[in-house]
Amino acid sequence: MRALLHGMLAAALLAACAEQAPPAPVLTLGPLADTIPTTLSEVTAGTWLGGDRWALLALPDEQVAVAEEAKRSVTPLGSARELRNPATLFRAGDTVYVGDWGLRRTSRWTLDGRFAGAVPASDAVRGVLPRARDAAGRFYLELTPRPGADGRGNRDSAVIVRAGPALERPDTIARLSPLDIAEVVGDAGRRFERRVFSGADLWGALPDGSLWVGRVYENRVDWRDPSGKWTRGEPLPDRILEVTRYDRELFLRRFPPELRGTAQQLPFAPVKPPFEGALTGPGGEVWLEKSRAPVDSSRRYHRVDRRGRLREEIRVPGHGRIIAVSSEAVLVAEPSREGIRLLRFAMPRAAGRGASVQATSSP
Repeated sequence: MRALLHGMLAAALLAACAEQAPPAPVLTLGPLADTIPTTLSEVTAGTWLGGDRWALLALPDEQVAVAEEAKRSVTPLGSARELRNPATLFRAGDTVYVGDWGLRRTSRWTLDGRFAGAVPASDAVRGVLPRARDAAGRFYLELTPRPGADGRGNRDSAVIVRAGPALERPDTIARLSPLDIAEVVGDAGRRFERRVFSGADLWGALPDGSLWVGRVYENRVDWRDPSGKWTRGEPLPDRILEVTRYDRELFLRRFPPELRGTAQQLPFAPVKPPFEGALTGPGGEVWLEKSRAPVDSSRRYHRVDRRGRLREEIRVPGHGRIIAVSSEAVLVAEPSREGIRLLRFAMPRAAGRGASVQATSSP
């Protein structure tokens, strides 16, 4: 807890010291270009397939689906024989990869939705599913520490591992910050639990073998080039958001009434992390999803370049979140009564440093 708070305060001070530079332009998505209704309960990730087609990962629904704007349709990818419990989704070149923990494999799919084989999970990486692949055919995975019976192991750091095409010869290329862990005393004894609303380092890999890591305590994006050289990113400007009583109430409402008493015993972080999600853009830039207060009317994203510098702040009105981007469009998943609806906007273009503009819709 103290490490997170101190790190965020230090990052805020460093950002304040750099205020001589013009602020990054602020871009707001809109007007809306297209809408696709779905019955999915949640969309956790997505990737562009080309044209007006997008692949979607819906973890709670245990489904991967393909959305087509022209047909205004969302159809499941593959069959129950080919996908059982999809957990990861990413694209590398002209292939889409879907990690399936139930089948213990990562399946390959063509961009038009045809099954093209699978890579079995490997004991060399403890059965962990890859989350990225470079042009040389190497996979990238995150190995978390073994928690142990009381969760004590969660205080150690996770590592980013690069492995061969068959998930062989794993090599550690980055170490992540340890999670914010607290000791909890309950009926079952002492246990170490992660603080609710605490953050974690996020990462992604590019086709050329570059790696980026969003450092949650320092609030910056660091880059590792293909030769292994690291570049430290600039501190990002962010407000510090306190975890309020209303935040806690919203968290507890996610649980059935019979489990809320147990959830109330979990430790809570005093402040929210500077970011809570991230994805890699088509040009290799990083889109950091910033934490928000319950009263915020929009969700903010920092678009950070390959030198770790903030280029634009992008705002998404309402409660939707960006799940995928192409070179020309941004796909947003927004909750509705019927299910998640998909909103497409044109890729916003900055008019210049310090500007505030609105993106225009795609034709």
